[in-house]
Amino acid sequence: MTAGAIDNAELINDRPPSIGRMFLTRVEQTPDREAFRYPSGTGWSSLTWRQMKDRVWHISAGLLSLGIDNEDRVSIAASTRVEWVLVDLAINSIGAATTTVYPSTNPEDVSHILSDSDTKVAVAEDQEQVSKILEHKDQLPELTKIVVMDGNGDDDMVITLDQLEQLGRELLEQTPAAVDDALAKVGPETLATLVYTSGTGGRPKGVRLVNDNWVYEGVAVDALNILSADDVQYQWLPLSHVFGKTLQAIQLRVGFATAIDGNLDHIVDNLGVVKPTFMAGAPRIFEKVRAKVITGVEEEGGLKKKIFDWAFGVGFKVSELRQAGKEPSGLLAFQHGLADKLVFSKIKARMGGRIRFFISGSAKLSQDVSEWFHAADMLVLEGYGLTETSAAIFVNLPERNRFGTVGPALPGTEVKIANDGEILVRGGAVMRGYHNLPELTADTLTDDGWLHTGDIGELEDGFLRITDRKKDLIKTSGGKYIAPLKVEVIFKAVCPYASQIVVHGDGRNYCTALITLDPDAIEEWAKHNNLGGTPYEQLTQSPQVRQMVQERVDQLNARLDRWETIKKFEILPHDLTIESGDLTPSMKVKRKAVEKRYMDVLDGMYT
Repeated sequence: MTAGAIDNAELINDRPPSIGRMFLTRVEQTPDREAFRYPSGTGWSSLTWRQMKDRVWHISAGLLSLGIDNEDRVSIAASTRVEWVLVDLAINSIGAATTTVYPSTNPEDVSHILSDSDTKVAVAEDQEQVSKILEHKDQLPELTKIVVMDGNGDDDMVITLDQLEQLGRELLEQTPAAVDDALAKVGPETLATLVYTSGTGGRPKGVRLVNDNWVYEGVAVDALNILSADDVQYQWLPLSHVFGKTLQAIQLRVGFATAIDGNLDHIVDNLGVVKPTFMAGAPRIFEKVRAKVITGVEEEGGLKKKIFDWAFGVGFKVSELRQAGKEPSGLLAFQHGLADKLVFSKIKARMGGRIRFFISGSAKLSQDVSEWFHAADMLVLEGYGLTETSAAIFVNLPERNRFGTVGPALPGTEVKIANDGEILVRGGAVMRGYHNLPELTADTLTDDGWLHTGDIGELEDGFLRITDRKKDLIKTSGGKYIAPLKVEVIFKAVCPYASQIVVHGDGRNYCTALITLDPDAIEEWAKHNNLGGTPYEQLTQSPQVRQMVQERVDQLNARLDRWETIKKFEILPHDLTIESGDLTPSMKVKRKAVEKRYMDVLDGMYT
């Protein structure tokens, strides 16, 4: 079974040769429009595209003065901030390659990434990141300099970002065309990024993405005509992850402004100030928003809950109509207007009041969650991609959306479903291989360019539906196959107090689950159930909490086939975190790592 999105072929094929060239074109077309907005003191500051170019060129020239040449690797270990974008653009504008390092990465993995990539210059956010690099400096013979964004140099190995820019200014005074000359040598196949990903287990491996991968992403999404230069994006996603980098490429092509702040604690407050027209995020963000609203209303009860329930009853009727391409009329239209005034407008106001749509990616979004947002008159468009596909290769569109799917393929991307159900893709977004891992590359990429995604799915009229990870499928001792992702997604929708669930049962005679609770949601629940002030760990072991979770598990089981149901569960005394190694930086559960860590708990549910 094969399908491909081949519209706008001329536009897709006639694309710029490099990221740097696409950036320069943007500067030339809209030099004085706002490019980025970023936190500054108690407010926000802005950079125009012309100002971005000036700073990027200074950093580029600074890197040239440090000896960085074509395809040399420069690492960035920092959170999402405007300096990350400036440095990344500077690296690519001279034909060097950005190596990504999540700021949460442990020192041993930092050393592996910098060593495996042959990093020559590392850009670190602060002294904490500098210390991680220096801890294994003796294992990094290629590393010549560390540039720190926030902090001081040491007059030897470490210099500041300001000092790097000063080196650049001095070089450009002597050789004004230095950066332009380097950019002229950059082509579509010049290595642009080494994104190190461990996925949900294993040692970090480098995914080789060239300039054309990112240019394709920008051009292909632009061809969909869902974004314009008048849009405003709120960007918090990790730029060390391909989802964040893709949004950056799209911005260069389309020209909208981006407000950028990687601090997750600031998202809701910032949305009210920035008032973006769109925002991308991982499913956990949308789950938390929905859970916070629902639990708040449930615990308050009374008239407010009755109005809320009535409004969403109306909203779901309107959502069903709109999914069928119709609009409400008569009494339903009147009721919907009243529901919006009483309930929906207040939820939308918390999101800034101007959102045209959200985009969800990096993991599967529950259809219950997306339909809840739609009932509240907000659209969440689910998309799909991998690190190995430069992020986006499928996305639903505002006028062509089907809940429960990840949409049709981007223009220029082909897809087919293998006999075993695995999704295979080919096109401009596909990587050039794994760095220094030829055997793994050969196992993943065919000679004619088809990438084995490792995901199981099916096509419906060109829309792709993801059912599970191929390697995550559970086979019980009774021979039944179970997709744990399906079970986990449903549970997180029916239990707004849950943070994570890991379904287990491979080789066992029934399924069990490890469950963690969202600290904010369970604290709110506790206040209204005579448990206010009880520490989180005690709450997780409380009989009242267990009974509440059991009721939600019963709701889950009612929606499953008998062999899929959760027979037993345990609530862990703490949430899963990135720092503990239980989650990837994009908030996906590392299933094997969690099962290994809690095998005693799992075994206990089978005795």
